[in-house]
Amino acid sequence: MKSIVMGAVAMATTALVPLSAAAQTEIELWHAFSGRLAELVDAQVADFNASQSDYSVVATSKGNYSETLNAGIAAFRAGEQPDILMVFEVGTATMMAAKGATKPVFELMADAGVDFDPDAYIGAVKGYYTTTDGQMLSLPFNSSTPVLYVNRDAFTKAGLDPDMDLSTWQNVDAALSQLQDGGQDCGITTAWQSWVQLENLSAYHNVPFATQENGFAGFDTELAFNGPLQVKHIDMMGQWAKDGKFLYAGRRNEGGANFRAGDCALFTESSAGYAGVKAEAQFDFDIRALPYYADAEGAPQNTIIGGASLWVMAGQTDEEYVGVAQFLNYLSSPEVQAQWHQDTGYLPITTAAADLTREQGFYDENPGTDVAVVQMTMNAPTANSKGIRLGSFDQIRTVIDEELEAVWAGDKDAQAALDSAVSRGNELLRRFEQTAR
Repeated sequence: MKSIVMGAVAMATTALVPLSAAAQTEIELWHAFSGRLAELVDAQVADFNASQSDYSVVATSKGNYSETLNAGIAAFRAGEQPDILMVFEVGTATMMAAKGATKPVFELMADAGVDFDPDAYIGAVKGYYTTTDGQMLSLPFNSSTPVLYVNRDAFTKAGLDPDMDLSTWQNVDAALSQLQDGGQDCGITTAWQSWVQLENLSAYHNVPFATQENGFAGFDTELAFNGPLQVKHIDMMGQWAKDGKFLYAGRRNEGGANFRAGDCALFTESSAGYAGVKAEAQFDFDIRALPYYADAEGAPQNTIIGGASLWVMAGQTDEEYVGVAQFLNYLSSPEVQAQWHQDTGYLPITTAAADLTREQGFYDENPGTDVAVVQMTMNAPTANSKGIRLGSFDQIRTVIDEELEAVWAGDKDAQAALDSAVSRGNELLRRFEQTAR
């Protein structure tokens, strides 16, 4: 973080010159981070502000992802939108359909005369936020993908080899039984159950989550995550819940507290969970690839991203847009992205940042931190594995959460729950389609 520290010092020095500060153009950034991630964003902002004297970026947390998106929409309607709005990946279709509300990044960079190469970004990341002809609409920032965290001490305590093969769900199933027999109360927990256990499950096995290339090919899409593979997986997890092997802690990342405290042996979570696990875990842990079904043809394919991108809002001055372009260019620089990746566990969004991280020896010193990158880039994305772009996706996830909770509680079987989620979700898609056309 040397450059950020130096930048912060320079900023403090600049602050002694009030006339210079008064001349700066303010750039508003609204984000969805808190805690350590918010501190790291503040450090990036301080470094950028100290590197030049024309612009001053002001970063403000607006709550969680859903709250930040809603705050941005409300602000735009009131004509008080920020320059930059962080929007989680499930809000991408909503932002694309909000005609006149945003300024596409490719236009921003061209108008500002800033050098910008969309091909510098990792393909699986870039594809999520671009048009079908490769024009980037928003800037990838914090992109992650799910991985498997392993509490090695819990395995050893239960009499198991902590290096045992957990690459398949069949092996995980067997390990959970052995862990339980060895006295382990919580075998596995998960964060973001829809994202990990359905959305990424589908991509990793190259089966559709929805028609029309998971929504990329048009708004007239229908959900398809009630197929045999998805039903098989949710049915198995439902049995784990019944047997006391799977602990369901909540819809977001509440299960992280249970894993970091050492209560659970396994945890499926974002690669960005690495920062928290490394900081809090008082046990030896591993990061492994997300398991797959060995009997599924073509698996493993590749996982898909979560996290968020930065959207540039319409209605700002030309001077503000030049400052926004320079700030986004700074965020994409190899040095900044490599440090962000190493500090957080988020993916390095550019190939140059990944190469720099490797050259710096970070992966050698921190085994497993390259798993997410390998998992995302192991195969060229297919129509089923390049991402999911659905309208009203946040609400659809809420429907999925409700139906999965019924399975974990033993109130519904997997097929009935997923059939209901698909039916209810399709109603939301049809309403979105009417408003988007």
